[in-house]
Amino acid sequence: MPALCRDCLSTFDAGSRCPDCGRPRVISHPELFDLSIAHMDCDAFYASVEKRDDPSLRDKPVIIGGGRRGVVSTACYIARIKGVRSAMPMFQALKLCPEAVVVRGRMEAYVEVSREIRAMMDDLTPVVEPLSLDEAFLDLTGTERLHDAPPAVMLARLVKRMEDELGLTGSIGLSHNKFLAKVASDLDKPRGFSVIGRAETAAFLEGKPVRMIWGVGQQGQAALEKVGIRTFSDLLRWEQRDLIARFGSMGERLYHLARGEDRRRVSAHAPVKSISNETTFGEDTADAEILDGHIWRLAENVSDRAKAKDQAGRVVTLKLKRANHRILTRQMRLEEPTQIADRIYRTARALFDQVGDEGPYRLIGVGLSHLQAADAGEAGGDLLDPQARVRAEAERASDRIRARFGPDAIMKGRALR
Repeated sequence: MPALCRDCLSTFDAGSRCPDCGRPRVISHPELFDLSIAHMDCDAFYASVEKRDDPSLRDKPVIIGGGRRGVVSTACYIARIKGVRSAMPMFQALKLCPEAVVVRGRMEAYVEVSREIRAMMDDLTPVVEPLSLDEAFLDLTGTERLHDAPPAVMLARLVKRMEDELGLTGSIGLSHNKFLAKVASDLDKPRGFSVIGRAETAAFLEGKPVRMIWGVGQQGQAALEKVGIRTFSDLLRWEQRDLIARFGSMGERLYHLARGEDRRRVSAHAPVKSISNETTFGEDTADAEILDGHIWRLAENVSDRAKAKDQAGRVVTLKLKRANHRILTRQMRLEEPTQIADRIYRTARALFDQVGDEGPYRLIGVGLSHLQAADAGEAGGDLLDPQARVRAEAERASDRIRARFGPDAIMKGRALR
């Protein structure tokens, strides 16, 4: 049976240890060198970056998120052992793990690391479909002749390079389609490498819960359980026409996924629909000055992510959640697309001025949508604001300074509110 050492990258016949380096991190599978669709997912990405940059956090449970009334963005594996999960309310996470160190996220740092990882993936194949800053699909079909090594070896080399050069770990899922590759990447985290072959697909899925399907959340599970569908085996008992009649287009997708079928291609040009960032306050607030500071920081985070993806957007969205949990959203369409934080901020602030007196608020968010490839700069500026171009040029100069000397090298006064 084909086998691969994930430490020294030697290939050999199956064994419990590598015959070259003697280490036990061996992956073996009958189809190991025949599969080429992969999903790479960084392990607890935000928390891992924080631990790498601050060694004092290395052996501590770390939660990335806001104050006690915020939510968990991610948590390291030490905290996860205590039951902490992404999207969990912070107060609940701290009940489960009171000794945790809570760190506010640094989006600019995560974006920069994401760029470095993406460059490593681009070295393997031009067909990379990012899903977020820390995960992506890769199609390595036809690359064996280019690299003189099968895709499995190149994927092991990728995560080894991430660990050696960036101090971060990732998990690989390798299969014959996107659905199964993503399922596989979750099977053995962290530092995992799992394979689901064609021959074993049906046996692997038998009896597995349908929550494994990416995109089937709690509401989707509830809808499926309502008609007795809890596992892939349950799905197999349904005719395709009945699933479509009950669940529409999702029913057709479920029919094929129950059989391990996924015809979607890995696309290097899959569009990002929107970029957004939000924060939940420790206490409800109607203080316009405090809220203004948050709008600026959120606009900066959205701008950083847009610049990292070379995207610009035509629509700015402001999201507010009141103390009674009622959500207010306001949008404004721009004359031309932007990725400039100053423009995003000023537009979001104008939207806030329409509803600012309806607080207090417990959450605020800023988003950018209707995205397209960004030009080198904003072409025409703003006829109603002659200084807009000057501020945009100053912002790009500030970006260059931060890129060279660090994210705190320069900041606006409103960021300190």
